[in-house]
Amino acid sequence: MRQYAGNRIGLAIVGALLLLAGAYMWLRGRGKLPGLPPRAKVLPARTAEAIADQPWALWAAALGMVLLALVTLRWLLICLGWGRRGFRSGTGTAMLCVGLKDVEGLSRAGVRVVGDGVRLRIGVTCPPSADVGAMAGKLDRDIVGRIRREVCDDEIGTIVRLHVRRQSARQAARQAARQSSG
Repeated sequence: MRQYAGNRIGLAIVGALLLLAGAYMWLRGRGKLPGLPPRAKVLPARTAEAIADQPWALWAAALGMVLLALVTLRWLLICLGWGRRGFRSGTGTAMLCVGLKDVEGLSRAGVRVVGDGVRLRIGVTCPPSADVGAMAGKLDRDIVGRIRREVCDDEIGTIVRLHVRRQSARQAARQAARQSSG
């Protein structure tokens, strides 16, 4: 299973930039930066005059910052899992992965318990080359029942989402080349 580190890298970059900007502003406010007088202006005189002549520019900048803050807050809440229903079951996910160990290229598998043990959600993402019929049969016969017994109750309702990824043109070309050479 591949762990996606995009959110962590994005948060690290944004955090580092904010830390540097905050350190610069703190040093600037304390007059500790070499080469600048303690009361030096932050903006050049021409920029300060242009902003003073156009009072709506500050309001537009403030509105843009508020919108950026709201978008960032939404992104952070989604990354934290706020708004998702239920909780992940590590035991169920491990059982699912062990049951589907024969499937090549399984990219995502997860088990989530929704409500107070009211329903079980199982999600599996597989490559286009996987035998979906055999996988669905194996899930129906063996795996789902075992997960239900282990995680919650044997009579719990279960929803299984089986997603088959699309095959890109590059993948199709590779597969055709393998079949023609072998």
